[in-house]
Amino acid sequence: MRQTPRSVPAVDGRDPADTVVRTRLVEIVVPVYNEQHSLERCVRELHAYLAETFPYDYLITVADNASVDATWEVATALAAELGPVRAVHLDLKGRGRALRQAWGASEADVVAYMDVDLSTGLEAFLPLVAPLLSGHSDLAIGSRLHRGSAVVRGPKREFISRTYNFLLRATMAAKFSDAQCGFKAGRTEVVKRLLDQVEDDAWFFDTELLLLAEASGLRIHEVPVDWVDDPDSRVDIVRTVIDDLRGMARVARRTLAGRGSVDLPDLVRQARVPPGLGWQSVSFAAIGGLCTLAYLLLYLGLRQLVPALAANALALAVTAVFNTAANRRFTFGVTGRRDALRHQLEGGLAFLVGLALTSGAVTALHLASPDAGHGVELAVLVAANAAATLARFVLLRVWVFNPRRA
Repeated sequence: MRQTPRSVPAVDGRDPADTVVRTRLVEIVVPVYNEQHSLERCVRELHAYLAETFPYDYLITVADNASVDATWEVATALAAELGPVRAVHLDLKGRGRALRQAWGASEADVVAYMDVDLSTGLEAFLPLVAPLLSGHSDLAIGSRLHRGSAVVRGPKREFISRTYNFLLRATMAAKFSDAQCGFKAGRTEVVKRLLDQVEDDAWFFDTELLLLAEASGLRIHEVPVDWVDDPDSRVDIVRTVIDDLRGMARVARRTLAGRGSVDLPDLVRQARVPPGLGWQSVSFAAIGGLCTLAYLLLYLGLRQLVPALAANALALAVTAVFNTAANRRFTFGVTGRRDALRHQLEGGLAFLVGLALTSGAVTALHLASPDAGHGVELAVLVAANAAATLARFVLLRVWVFNPRRA
């Protein structure tokens, strides 16, 4: 349902000849449930703001989530009166279900959604969708936890929000700061490709969408927002928290099973290698430190069960896989699943170099001093690992992740 491009009417005395012709379409979905008293005021406010300030075509879609009051009658009346407003009805509840249906059927360039109470300041809407329309980013979110945001809400909601987002970062390695703000948008072609893999139809829907997008190598843009808590909110906080935790556990299981991302080679732009040896050295060293600690713990545990050479080989193999994946993403800036298997195989060759160096060091120690204790053995392995680490860094930088390779 694309609108015909039209000229923006004169505003504040400006000459209509100087106004911008709108050529792109943005669809804003407003999910509602039993909002008969506030729906008309909020939709009229949103419509007036966009008509006066938004430089693109827009469509406001009111998605009625099986309301049992007069919400549907209000929505249809607004759609009949206001041109760029339409109403859709769902027989089942669920914010995610409403967004899935509206976004999945959209013909807009960009799809978005916002809460009906307009808790988020509308002045952030153009900064939200602009990077999507320009092609710079794939999804965009409003963040109440950005240091540039101005937020008014009670201590309980503040604590729950910060705790939830901390858990996402700590357990799911999420890079976005605010998963729950009801102010999000995405390029329609990207969103439609992700929808089939998103299982949740309720409040965890957009968190799952963001986790899937990030794991697939897509770019997520964040916008600081002004946000005022709605005291009349009908959200069941306890039930929502429980559902969100279940959703996190489900996504974690799917990720461990290798189904946590979508292969989007035609949409994902492979990141450039961060410039400069300095940054790469710092990142590689930090990842190497974590891997070395994991290696030592694994080695000490395995050494109680198997000989030194076997314990060394097993510990190195386990940590090498993680090391290659972490350096691929953070040190050399490569995202998405494309060439991931090749990178692991080539990183495995670097692992064999390290295995040869460390195994040779252990063998030499046992030949020179057959009675050497575990402490001496461990010290020799640490020194050998340092040499192996240097060799691995050189191989990864000049060969495996060299951006000039075809």
